Amino acid sequence: MNRAARPKKSSSWNYFELTCANEVRCKLCEKTLVYHGSTSSMRSHLSAKHAKEVPTDTDAAQPAITNFISRPRRCDDRRAGDITALITNMIVKDMLPISFVEGGGFLELMTSVEPNYRVPGRTTMTKRIEKLYKDKAEDLRRSLSTVSKVSITTDGWTALTTESYVTITCHYINSEWEMKSAVLQTRATPERHTAENLAEGLRSATESWGILEKVTACVHDNASNVTLANNEYLDWDSSPCYAHTLQLAINDGFKLKPIHHIVAGASRLVSHFHHSTVATQALCQKQVDQTLPDHRLIQYCRTRWNSIYDMFDRLLEQRWAVAAVLSDRSVTTLSDARTLDLADDSWIVMEEMLPVLRSLKCATTALCGESGVSSSMIYPVTATLLNKHLPVAPEESKKVAEYKQTVSVSLKRRLKPDEVESAKKVPFIASFLDPRHKHLKFANDALRDAVKARVKELLSALAVGADAKPEITEEDSSESESAGGSAAGGSAAAKRPRYDNKSAMLTLFGEEYHAETPVTPEMELSHYCDEKCIAPHLDPLDWWRVNETKYERLAQLARSYLCVPATSVPSERVFSAAGLILNRLRSRLHPDHVDQLIFLNKN
Repeated sequence: MNRAARPKKSSSWNYFELTCANEVRCKLCEKTLVYHGSTSSMRSHLSAKHAKEVPTDTDAAQPAITNFISRPRRCDDRRAGDITALITNMIVKDMLPISFVEGGGFLELMTSVEPNYRVPGRTTMTKRIEKLYKDKAEDLRRSLSTVSKVSITTDGWTALTTESYVTITCHYINSEWEMKSAVLQTRATPERHTAENLAEGLRSATESWGILEKVTACVHDNASNVTLANNEYLDWDSSPCYAHTLQLAINDGFKLKPIHHIVAGASRLVSHFHHSTVATQALCQKQVDQTLPDHRLIQYCRTRWNSIYDMFDRLLEQRWAVAAVLSDRSVTTLSDARTLDLADDSWIVMEEMLPVLRSLKCATTALCGESGVSSSMIYPVTATLLNKHLPVAPEESKKVAEYKQTVSVSLKRRLKPDEVESAKKVPFIASFLDPRHKHLKFANDALRDAVKARVKELLSALAVGADAKPEITEEDSSESESAGGSAAGGSAAAKRPRYDNKSAMLTLFGEEYHAETPVTPEMELSHYCDEKCIAPHLDPLDWWRVNETKYERLAQLARSYLCVPATSVPSERVFSAAGLILNRLRSRLHPDHVDQLIFLNKN
């Protein structure tokens, strides 16, 4: 065997390298020694010259870690399959482009971690993702086949690649009275976004999932084309997104010139600190001097009105630290200070607006959840805003009063909370079917009566459907018992009348005496209304789980209407993830694969 190829068992080799067949060089001092196949000279050198640098047990023949690294474990089919499954899951979970598996850095990593594993190419990974999508879609299809009613949300968006997409989500209440949701489809829409085309897209998607006839309502934004599509071309109810409606009303208030001027000034001030390192460092020091929280100023985003509240709140918190920076001439010039500083009146308006903006933000946050009942909260929340948070207080400034009045008028115009025609809307029916709000204390008497009348119509329609089903009568039951008796005791015994106590009582009182009075829709509705409302913090689905058998028809309606979300936020939440995919892949990913990756990631 060649000496250079002989296994190096001595730990002395950690400090020497073989330069040729009979010569070694010390890695610590570069000294060259003659090598004849023994490490004794190397040990002597280390002991004499490098005693402090080398442990005393250099003679111990312990295996170096490189020995383990240089001997990779065997990668059998099972382990290779597990690794491939993990890579597939990583692509789905982290929303990575499929071409990620062909990246140089990833291939280097896998070569180091698992040298004997062959990384699948893009084509193989695409097939695996398609298979995974098919399996998960089939699972969802089976789940949807077991429910009687669902709701959907839809929203359109444009990717960074300028391609237009529409995302559709589905929401339903299962047999255990649990709220469930799923992303159904993210479809490229190269066609014109007319009401007819949008309606056809929604119809096609719901039909492909087997839920076309099960949809109670579609939640969407306030765009005229999608509103027309749902109102005129489809057979389900149209339910505008509450978050979008509320945002439109709030923005009407921000359009007022005095308020717009204050928002612009606050934004300009924040922008100065975001773009000046000197100003930012000075602000940090002033925060320390004034024992204020170490917080950055917040810039508002034009597409998120909530960020105006956040901007005002943070500026008010840091007002005196900001003022100290603006008055420090070593940091801020006099010209900049005059341009950036806000007038005292602006600070007062911001402070007065904070409570009302906080209540509006809370309303949006409360109704944007996916896991709980939300549509039934729309009108109770709106009534609370109109009656408690938006009325003008005597001590408030004229600017804030005008803002409140503008938002209040806009909300009433858009939601019509006092008009009888609103009784047929999904949110009002959902409120009645929610045991927290069924008394409709937020509505006037006429509207309350109209909602009850509408629910009565829906119950009657359910009763007609139930009446069409064959029922087992007492007579059928008696005949069945007689047939059973004949088989057991012979025909003669069956024909002979038996005047025992049971039959005597039946003959005396008759069958009608003990027959239960059928519960009519009116009776069920009356009994439900007589029940006390449950506390606002309790889950209405828990109540229905317990009372489903008591109010069978109303329970069916509750499943139909309480599954409708208040907002289309579930669809909108796909935007960031989808945009990330399309940004990374540019235009190389087929729209079908965009749909599959988002479906797998969100479900």
